[in-house]
Amino acid sequence: MNPVFINLGPLEIRWYSVLILTAFIIGYFLVVNRCKKKNIPIDVITDLCFYLVIVCILGARLYYCLFEFDSYKDNLLDILKIWEGGLAIHGGIIAGIIFIYFYTKKKKLKLLEILDIIAPALVLGQAIGRWGNFFNQEAFGPIVDISFLKMLHLPRFIIDGMYIKVNGTYSYHHPTFLYESLGCLLIFIIIMIIRNSKKIKDGQILGIYLILYGIIRFFIESLRQDSLMLLNLKVAKLVSLIMIFIGLFLIIRPYIFNKTKNK
Repeated sequence: MNPVFINLGPLEIRWYSVLILTAFIIGYFLVVNRCKKKNIPIDVITDLCFYLVIVCILGARLYYCLFEFDSYKDNLLDILKIWEGGLAIHGGIIAGIIFIYFYTKKKKLKLLEILDIIAPALVLGQAIGRWGNFFNQEAFGPIVDISFLKMLHLPRFIIDGMYIKVNGTYSYHHPTFLYESLGCLLIFIIIMIIRNSKKIKDGQILGIYLILYGIIRFFIESLRQDSLMLLNLKVAKLVSLIMIFIGLFLIIRPYIFNKTKNK
């Protein structure tokens, strides 16, 4: 599998970078379209999206390098080679939410409303971005027989891309990148269907995203062979559980506070 999209002499553009850029562009138009319907100033949101791209990429990279520091400690400049892969979505989400909190506070916007607007763009971006892992042959699962992959009726290029060299030996692996990509696409569809419901309160779209993605990632992480580790614990599984609990709180939060106000 060739991770390079196009080679322009000294300039090498990788699929990973192209797909991440594509995800952000599509996400930006989704966010702007939603903001127009909610009469949120477009220039304010454009500035937010611009800075958010930088913050999320930095957060995702630093998070990844923190847990893989042994791979970078002898050559710290390799940390800058984002185009080679090594972005952790949880790091990007954490950094992004922190930045959005301070930005909305400064611009006097409603934090939960903005997060609800961004959530569908984020999860669609994840669905697209996972294909960057495919081209870099990352985020794969345990060894399987080729007959298993054929049983899934996968296109030949995906089957070929799952023939990965690990510890000097080539073998076929579970396409966990694809499982997560399809899972994120399903979450996007669900959110787009329900977000216009009059019963939806601020923060609940974000809550639905956190719960559904947390569940999907928890189980997929059980299969992944290249997980970030903390001692003997897969970090993403722990973070996924935290996401689920926060999501549940955001779902029930409006009803809790309404009861408190009515007392």
